[in-house]
Formats: sequence, C-alpha cells, structure tokens
Amino acid sequence: MVEKIRQTLRDSKIARWTALAVVAFTMLCGYFLTDVMAPLKPMLEEQLLWSSTDYGIFTSAYGWFNVFLLMLIFGGIILDKIGVRLTGLGACSLMLIGCAIKYGAVSGYLPLEGELLGMKAQVAIAALGYAIFGVGVEIAGITVSKIIVKWFKGYEMALAMGLEMATARLGTMLAMSVTVPFANMCNSISAPIFLCLIMLCIGLIAFIVYTVMDKKLEASAGNDEEEEESFHVKDIWLIIANKGFWLIALLCVLFYSAVFPFLKYATDLMVNKYAVDPELAGIIPSLLPLGTLFLTPFFGNLYDHKGKGATIMLIGALMLIGVHVLFALPLLNYWWFATIIMIVLGIAFSLVPSAMWPSVPKIIPEKQLGTAYALIFWVQNWGLMGVPALIGWVLDRYCKLGGEGQPAYDYTIPMAIFACFGILALLIALMLKAEDKKKGYGLELPNIQKK
Repeated sequence: MVEKIRQTLRDSKIARWTALAVVAFTMLCGYFLTDVMAPLKPMLEEQLLWSSTDYGIFTSAYGWFNVFLLMLIFGGIILDKIGVRLTGLGACSLMLIGCAIKYGAVSGYLPLEGELLGMKAQVAIAALGYAIFGVGVEIAGITVSKIIVKWFKGYEMALAMGLEMATARLGTMLAMSVTVPFANMCNSISAPIFLCLIMLCIGLIAFIVYTVMDKKLEASAGNDEEEEESFHVKDIWLIIANKGFWLIALLCVLFYSAVFPFLKYATDLMVNKYAVDPELAGIIPSLLPLGTLFLTPFFGNLYDHKGKGATIMLIGALMLIGVHVLFALPLLNYWWFATIIMIVLGIAFSLVPSAMWPSVPKIIPEKQLGTAYALIFWVQNWGLMGVPALIGWVLDRYCKLGGEGQPAYDYTIPMAIFACFGILALLIALMLKAEDKKKGYGLELPNIQKK
C-alpha cells in the first residue's frame, strides 16, 4: 500500500503544483469577468443611462439560476457523480456562453429596445448572460476546490487553496485597475467584456490541459478514483444534518456578502466619497485582491503548519467590521485614508477564506465534498444575488444627493449594512469555534500532521 502511494502522481511536487497552476489560471480568467463591470458603473449611468437600481439588478443576476433553479446544487451532485473533468469542461463552456450574451447586450450588437420582464431590455439580456456565467464560474469554483483536495490532501492543502484564491483574485485586481483605462483607450464600454471573452477561451484551453493531467493521475493511482468515491443523493441529508457544515456556510455567506457586493460599488464609493478621478478610482479597490496574492497563501501555509483555523476566521471577521465602520463614518475623506482601509480589508479577505475552505474537508467526508462545496456556494449565492440589488435600491431610494451631470451618492447607509454583515459573521465564527471544541473537527490543528 505504501509503495502504491509513492507511485501516485500527486506525490510529485512538480505535478501537483503544475496542476494547481493550470486550474488557478482558469479561475483567474473567470474572476476577471465577474468584476469587470464594477469600475464601469459611472460610465453605464452616463453612456447607457442605467440607474443604480438597474446596475444592482444586473449584478444580482449572478446568483439567479444558482439560487432559484438550484443549479449549483445540481452541479455539485454532478461533480460527485461524473468527476472533475467533464464537470469542469461544462462549467468553462457556460462561462463562455454567458460572457458572449453579456457582450452582445452591452455592445449593442443585439438590438434591444423597450422593456423586458419589467426591466430595460438591455439590462435584462446582460443580466441573463451574467446569470449563465454565474452558474459556470460557481461550478468551476467547486470543481477546482475538489481538484485541490484530490491532489493535495495530506500535503500543503491550505497553502494550495490560498494560492488558487490569490491567483483568482489577480483577475479581480486586473478588472478593477485596467477596465476603465482600457474602455477609454478603445472608446468602447464593451471592450473590456470582449477582452474577457478572449481570456475565457484561453481559460477553457487551460482546463483541457488539466484533464490530461487528471487522467494521468488516475492511471498512476492504478484505479478510477472518480468511481471509487461513489456518491449517493441520500448523502445530501448527511451534509445538511451537520451543524458544522451550516456554521461554515453561514460564515461564508455573511463574510462574502460584506466583500464581493462591496467591490461592485467600491469604485463608485471612491468617486463619490473620496473624490477620486473616475479613471483612477478602480486602482484603490484593486489593492484588496493585490494584498490577497501574498497574504492568502501566507495564512494558508500558517494553517497547514500551525493550525488555528477557527481563530484565523474569528480575527478576519473582527477586521471586516472595523473596515466598514471606518468607511461609513464621515471623517478623513481623503484618498490615502481610503487606501489604508482597503489594505486592511485585503488582510481580512485573506484571513477568512484561507482557513474556511480548507476546513470543509475536516467536517465533510471526501466523497461528499463536491456537493458540500456546492451547498455552501448555493448559500453564498443568496448573498451575492440579494445584497447588490439591495445596495442599488438603497442608493437610489435614500442616498441620492442630486446635482447636475453624474449622479452623486452618500454611501453611509450601504457601508453600515456591510458592517452589520461583519457583526453577524463574527457571531457565527464564535459559534464555529465552540462547535469545533465540542465535536473535535480539528480546525485548530495543523493540516500537515507530523509523523
């Protein structure tokens, strides 16, 4: 048995880190499109006459199919039934299709006039494309999580997850920093979306390369691991009956609801509260994912060797509260202060995910991981769908300052809402730490055990 393990391809550092690099690049391409519209909000209002409510509806579309049609849950079951290769290829294809529809709507290639389902036709079709893309990128996310467990269990799993998240966040950083200059250079608000389309094609090719590596991994193991880890639909009950699972899921939705929807409005916040030039405003929010490039792997490595996963999540939630309170307070409305706060948010954004995702395999058996991650992502998508729409509605209803030209907003109430999510996340993190002490999941123990 020992000899067989030594002959497994995952035992090769070069092989497993190469596999990680390939799938992480695919996720980078996906995350670029996820956030590419955020810096364009002022331009959408000026050139396409979108309101904050329109933008909020469009942004919320990310979770429509995942939440209401249960596509994420079906995706997780499919992942556990047919494996990472076919599931990943299907997810990448959906990302491409969604991006193409979104580009057609925003670019004007699709003739869209009047209203559709009570929305501007252009907003509705762009939202449809984003919803399809959301299914693809979320299923790709759970697929990559299972891939990392498959290659790194017993090795540097938290570090690997941290590096994958950091690489994906690089896509967010690029979206925040280069989108507006690129749109201005091309004199087209849809040009950055076309760039995303090209990147997603490259990402699909990268995942095809991974499928070859995955087949070699199974051949080196001498069996079909996808069939060996059979999943039954009844296993869903075992997952949802697990209190630790629900605490992780709730922490996930609360934490990410205070970060990702915030990023959708962060550039507009820089323009309206801190008087940053619109062309440069995306640079400050881009510091958040930039920080995660280094800190998420650092904290993941810390978890691998020292443990303290529950404590790490607790500290991250505390920092999240402080950040949004500072953004809400009417003081120090200078770009340099906003930069400092954003860097602190980047640290918090590195702490929680670096410990949260590697903790799931300590709570859920490996054969159920795909479905477990899917259920967590499904819960998360309620926040990713509802919070952006809520913030857009609040801005239009309560925060408009009026004035000529570009709309101006007071972001105090939205920032207070984000701070409330942070407070709830802190409470859940405390409950998770108590549950770990009671059940002995090992969240405070290192992932790499000394033999």
